[in-house]
Amino acid sequence: MKTIAFFNNKGGVGKTSLVYHLAWMYADMGLPVVAADLDPQANLTSMFVDDDRLEALWPDDSHTKTIFGAIQPLLEGTGDIAVPHVEDIADNIGLLVGDLALSASEDELTSQWPDCLDRKPRAFRVLSAIWRVINEAAQQRDAALALIDVGPNLGAINRAALISAEHIVIPLAPDLYSLQGLRNLGPTLRRWRNEWSERRERNPVNDLSIPFGTMTPAGYVLMQHAVRLDRPVKAYDRWMVRIPAVYRQAVLDERAANGAQAISNDPHCLAALKHYRSLMPLAQDARKPMFFLKPADGAIGGHGKAVQDCYRDFRALARTIAERCGVQIP
Repeated sequence: MKTIAFFNNKGGVGKTSLVYHLAWMYADMGLPVVAADLDPQANLTSMFVDDDRLEALWPDDSHTKTIFGAIQPLLEGTGDIAVPHVEDIADNIGLLVGDLALSASEDELTSQWPDCLDRKPRAFRVLSAIWRVINEAAQQRDAALALIDVGPNLGAINRAALISAEHIVIPLAPDLYSLQGLRNLGPTLRRWRNEWSERRERNPVNDLSIPFGTMTPAGYVLMQHAVRLDRPVKAYDRWMVRIPAVYRQAVLDERAANGAQAISNDPHCLAALKHYRSLMPLAQDARKPMFFLKPADGAIGGHGKAVQDCYRDFRALARTIAERCGVQIP
């Protein structure tokens, strides 16, 4: 199984929508996938699951069928991880249901991080819990790929989630905030990778499976830029030309090439997805990905062409990510 996390500590860049659509695209391509909602806001879950079903998954007394429910026994000291519930979304899609209660694990995940240096078994059980839940969920679904959605922050929950990832895809918007997000994100990822590598060697529990924490950057996806006559509008272009250099310096810790580099020529740019205008509201109403919209859903006239373009763009992106991350597509 391959694990790919989608992460940017700047919110509002379309990260959750990207995970949602890629899960559907990989499923359409015949690849079984588990989508893991590790953002305590649970936005990915709300895209997959309607309110009636979500109310059943979030009863008043306990949330045993969510990601928090799977790690709760360990957090409370009553046992190890529970067998995770994987919500059946489609033939090739299973969902690890998100939960606002996951935010309650932040303190425990924070306190156990330094305890790994003292070779404490509980610390390794706690910090590997999310990875072990994802791995077990993938085995349940016979999934070759897990797509991990995380919140826009650099906290302990995201650290535990990201050490579970072999690869990281970074969604970006063409603005100053995303550039600053890259400058924060890159050094943090390198620090977490080095710190986990040091801790991993101190695992005292021989039969405990723990993640490698490679967190290899797979590249970035430029999200929702506006276009005019097939060219980015000037307001966005001023930021787009700066992204390749900042990505190399901040994320890859490499010296940027002399002169500005176009997004279209940057090997680290996985895709530049344009804004699909009114397709997203139609998709939300129909509770399906934008590229599966039909005339009955309101995708008529120019919307029909936009749906075809959207399908083509996401299929190409899915293949590019698969190639970068060593995922075999049937």
